[in-house]
Amino acid sequence: MKRFSSFPNITKSVLRPFILTGLALLCFSMAEAKPGDKLLNRPYADLKPWHLGFSVGMHVQDLSFTHNGFIANEGERWSMEIPSFSPGFCLSVMGDLRLHKYLNLRFSPGMYFGSKGVVMKDFQSETIMRQDVKSAYVVAPLDLKISGDRFNNVRPYVTAGVMATFDVSKKRSDYLVFNTADAYLTVGLGTDFYLPFFKLIPEIKFCFGLTDVLKHNRPDLEDDEETYKITRSLSKVKSNMVVLTFYFE
Repeated sequence: MKRFSSFPNITKSVLRPFILTGLALLCFSMAEAKPGDKLLNRPYADLKPWHLGFSVGMHVQDLSFTHNGFIANEGERWSMEIPSFSPGFCLSVMGDLRLHKYLNLRFSPGMYFGSKGVVMKDFQSETIMRQDVKSAYVVAPLDLKISGDRFNNVRPYVTAGVMATFDVSKKRSDYLVFNTADAYLTVGLGTDFYLPFFKLIPEIKFCFGLTDVLKHNRPDLEDDEETYKITRSLSKVKSNMVVLTFYFE
């Protein structure tokens, strides 16, 4: 059984601006935390039991394919991959509950709009086919936010949580059809920047799918073996995402 995942390749391509942004924010955080700085913006903001806000951001979607070695009637053996990534847009609202000096529980439902291009290749004939998969996810992330100490007007943190997604985009019969619902484990890191009137919170989050999102039962393709052979070549497909978000609180 062959497992094909392009998720690690994100770092080499689309994720480069994500990482550079994170490094720039880290450097800015260190500069903001110089000894001797006395002026604190919103010094009592973290003592409130509830925090409300919203966020905007961008993300990339990936699929991890596990092949089963299926050979079609004419000797074809197909493999699937996502060779490149298209950044998508995301928007959400946020509610944050203070549990402890260093712990917060955050719920941030919203919408993720994106797409991914699947390339399907036959090893024997080297025939290549493509499918563009568009998605509009309603997301419901629940995160435990673990913060460090505040250094003047910055405060770093990490998150761990779960995220449920529901794809509300219109489904159509195609080579691959995916389930509507999915669930993810998430880990992230970010920094609270305390500005005079609000907090700006940039965050990068890695989301790892937990379920097989491929729809294996395809009654619409029972009489179309040429299309159904693509689905039959896969034992499972899992979804992954990387999300760069800017919260305003």
